[in-house]
Amino acid sequence: MEGRWRSGGNKNEKAMDARYMTSSNTLFPLHPLPQPAHAFSTPDSPFMPPATPQALDNFPQPPPIGNIEILAAQGSKSIAVLQNLSPSTSVSDLKKQVHSRKSNLYPNRQALRLEVKGRTLKDEETLKSLGMRSGAKLYVKDLGPQIVLEDCFPRGVCRPPAGLCVALSETLALLRRGGCIPSGTSGGTLPSLVMVIWAMWCYVAHYVKRLLETIFVHRFSNATMPFMNLFKNCSYYWLFTAYIAYHVNHPLYTPPGKWQAYAGLVLFILCELGNLSIHVALRNLRPPGTKLRKIPEATSNPFTALFNFVSCPNYTYEFGSWLAFSIMTQCLPAGLFTLAGMYQMSVWALGKHRAYKKEFPNYPRGRSAILPFLI
Repeated sequence: MEGRWRSGGNKNEKAMDARYMTSSNTLFPLHPLPQPAHAFSTPDSPFMPPATPQALDNFPQPPPIGNIEILAAQGSKSIAVLQNLSPSTSVSDLKKQVHSRKSNLYPNRQALRLEVKGRTLKDEETLKSLGMRSGAKLYVKDLGPQIVLEDCFPRGVCRPPAGLCVALSETLALLRRGGCIPSGTSGGTLPSLVMVIWAMWCYVAHYVKRLLETIFVHRFSNATMPFMNLFKNCSYYWLFTAYIAYHVNHPLYTPPGKWQAYAGLVLFILCELGNLSIHVALRNLRPPGTKLRKIPEATSNPFTALFNFVSCPNYTYEFGSWLAFSIMTQCLPAGLFTLAGMYQMSVWALGKHRAYKKEFPNYPRGRSAILPFLI
């Protein structure tokens, strides 16, 4: 009885549903919705026009910005008036147009700014992102003659110190072997000739590493640097190299104790490996051919753990290398070279640290610039 009642109930329910659907269709017939006529409608997509050039041409285009005047940062003299610019025109495009008007102002020589003493605009920024309107003005600073960075270090900085160090060390080593210069040793100190060879190869290895990094590792955000900087850099490296080589190879040079020399050598090697590791990690942050910037972070390489404490660990390791070299050689000129380098790298590191915090709101607050918890 129970099963038959359920079966009958099911039949009754089906009948009622059928009558209800019939009445519903009578009152509200199920006709397809009317489709609006569209010039670009298709059977597959009646509401969206196909992505064809003809369809895109009918969409309204953003109005052109018009004219932008380029003034010299010094003297505010008008250099050019660039016409028929669009909102998508980039700073790089503006530099090319300025170069077409002023042949000596090639793009890498220009620094475009919204104000005379404002920040330098990035090449990828557009007129729309800068909020530029027709009749606006931009200021261009002439950076002077430029030199390609990839050529600067191998030709002007790396070769002379390495070559000079090798020449002086090998010459004086030969004189010592011939008995012209004593190679003295006493108690727990290394023979001075051994210390000279160590110092020579550490010095050369550092600059050979930098040369190889320039060729195979570094991706420079700027393709060039001012030509006059080449003379300043060369003078800095050449003079300090001659000073250090003269001191270490002097007949009265006294080498440090064995354990001090060994400790300095081990620390030097570790810092050089750390410096290389940081440069490789920074390279992997930037895809080839771009100026993309990301927050640098530690990788699986243990040497990169220093990113958790400082913004520029490459400078930290660089300072550590020359501090270790000074300990290993017990050489006053090497110590002065270390202090001079530390000062300059601290200036660079503080500038990059401020730029990181300004560009990335979520930048880690616990990081220092170059020395953990100090600078």
